[in-house]
Amino acid sequence: MAKEPKIARKATVVEALIPILFLIGVLAYSLVKLDADPHIPLILGAFVAGLIGIFRLGFTWKEMEEGVLDTIRMAMQAVLILMVVGTLIGTWILSGTVPSMIYWGLEIISPAIFLPATTIICAIVSLATGSSWTTAGTVGIALIGIGQGLGMPLPLVAGAIISGAYFGDKMSPLSDTTNLAPAMAGTTLFEHIKHMLYTTGPALLIALVLYGIMGMKYAGKELDITQIELMRTTLEGSFNTLSPILLIPPVLVILMVVFKMPAIPGLIIGSLLGGVFASVFQGADLSSIINAAHFGYESQTGVVAVDELLTRGGLDGMMWTVSLILCALTLGGILEKTGMLEALANALLKFSKGTFGLVVATIVSCIGVNLATGEQYLSLVLPGRMYKNEYRKRGLHPKNLSRALEDSGTLLSPLIPWNTCGAYMWVTLGVHPFAYLPFAFLNLINPLISLFYAATGITMEKLPPEEMELVKKEIEEGIL
Repeated sequence: MAKEPKIARKATVVEALIPILFLIGVLAYSLVKLDADPHIPLILGAFVAGLIGIFRLGFTWKEMEEGVLDTIRMAMQAVLILMVVGTLIGTWILSGTVPSMIYWGLEIISPAIFLPATTIICAIVSLATGSSWTTAGTVGIALIGIGQGLGMPLPLVAGAIISGAYFGDKMSPLSDTTNLAPAMAGTTLFEHIKHMLYTTGPALLIALVLYGIMGMKYAGKELDITQIELMRTTLEGSFNTLSPILLIPPVLVILMVVFKMPAIPGLIIGSLLGGVFASVFQGADLSSIINAAHFGYESQTGVVAVDELLTRGGLDGMMWTVSLILCALTLGGILEKTGMLEALANALLKFSKGTFGLVVATIVSCIGVNLATGEQYLSLVLPGRMYKNEYRKRGLHPKNLSRALEDSGTLLSPLIPWNTCGAYMWVTLGVHPFAYLPFAFLNLINPLISLFYAATGITMEKLPPEEMELVKKEIEEGIL
């Protein structure tokens, strides 16, 4: 008699928690004790999830592999964008575009507005580079020194740096998290960025007002700008010109966003413009342009802060992030295919009534993943996969989900000491995350604005009518 194939069953909450708890332990040990990257722990977590899927839930490896490939397939646009962004950063630095943004941003420093200016400078640099880490590790260090010279509390200065750095990290199309969140939610990059303006814009304005009020008492003190001037002089001596005309490429990319050009061709055009500007304004030859696009730009000024800031970009420079995303998606794909994410989501959704409850569940999940795993990418991948279908069921556009993911997952990660982002900021700025946490105004205010919109319905965009009809059909057919 032929043996009947084993029928897979749904995971329980306990079974779903096993790989999560295992991952927490392995990540904590690897990050804290071994100072290792999170890639291998993620793979081990996926392996444990796979074992539970096969031996406890009755799934075959082929079924789980299909789930992994489906999940990765959904994020491939983000991966391709990141690869293009790598070439763009390399050519924009070589052309002087990124250095010009930094150079002119540093020009606005003034004692009377030091804290707001710090936030704005970090926002400009982070928008230009798409990296909060690079911003904090270069300009941030210089600004910490200036604040110390003014007698300002370092946690306050660090909070202003974090706010500005993560504004750019969240809003820049060059940022990996800004690309990953819409990929997980099922929306487009530029729709995602435009929708985030409703929460991040007001949060930045409120933060600037608060920094302005708190910094007024330091307005009469003399400003020591030695470090800033060293960076500006070095930048000026390293490029043929740092004219505002070099800001044309980012302006054109923004205009392409406004006119709804798809992200990948728009960014490719931006990268090509960077190459043209590198040739025209910096005298770069074709070999240098291709190398910058492929391997990134290498700065050799001898000034550590400038070299660390500008030595980056290139196609190869994005491979660490791409591999990390693929590892996280492998875990996420298995957790989703085996129903473990559904079990965890259903447990939370029991307490989530209406749109407000759903956004609360999303934000709480992002915070929980950040706390539990110490990894920013997972705080976007796992809740994104958990709640994607629920947002559609409730008639909410997926950009509401992608915005909630970034409002919490991206912005709150540097406030957790054992998170990779929090640990980096702690070591780089020399201030404990719990010390600067009360002063990271943008990071704290943004999730509150997101919750306010969810409670009032403001900016919570619905699915278009034709999409709602499709959702109803999918619900009737049991697909959703």
